[in-house]
Amino acid sequence: MSQIVLASQSPQRRDILTKMGVDFIAVPSNFDERLDDNRPAEEVAIELALGKANDVAQHYQESYVIGSDTIITIDGKQLAKPENAAQAQAMLKSLAGKVNYVTTSVAVINRAKGVRLTGTDTAKVYFKPYDEQIVAAYVATGDSLNKAGGYGIQSGGAVLIDHIEGEYDTIVGLPSRLLVKLLAQVGIKAKPAQLDLPVLLQLHHDNNIPR
Repeated sequence: MSQIVLASQSPQRRDILTKMGVDFIAVPSNFDERLDDNRPAEEVAIELALGKANDVAQHYQESYVIGSDTIITIDGKQLAKPENAAQAQAMLKSLAGKVNYVTTSVAVINRAKGVRLTGTDTAKVYFKPYDEQIVAAYVATGDSLNKAGGYGIQSGGAVLIDHIEGEYDTIVGLPSRLLVKLLAQVGIKAKPAQLDLPVLLQLHHDNNIPR
């Protein structure tokens, strides 16, 4: 069995892959990420996932390397990570009371075997109306500064969110059901990750599941 390498330093992606029952090592990528509002988020996300995977695969030619990228889109604009607290607050204000789309891509490559598999999944995140004090308190935690769109749903950002539609792990940063399908194509067994929805969202989510 070839070694599996996760081209990411994200603790969320490492946690999801671990919960999928996959043995792997994590190697951060130095790929320079650039968004592009002139192209669909799915296309850009796949390009970035491949870029990350290929950057790491230079040193792991025989391994299956997994790359992933998450893009948040609102009103046709792709949001990067805020550079400072003021930018984070402005970004979260732009999301308030609206729905944003979270697109997460996955790429699985193996240079030695000529493997190149990709896919994306998109979920919807519905934000509550803007509350300056709540947003300011969240931004003050510092969590916004390393999150696309300025929020981490699993690390405090749930307080800003009304409800979601779609796969929770896609929003966290790695769509496990999609990755299970890609890995199966190269004979690697895995299972979808079981993640706990934040308590603030759990009741609303359960009440909106079709029975």
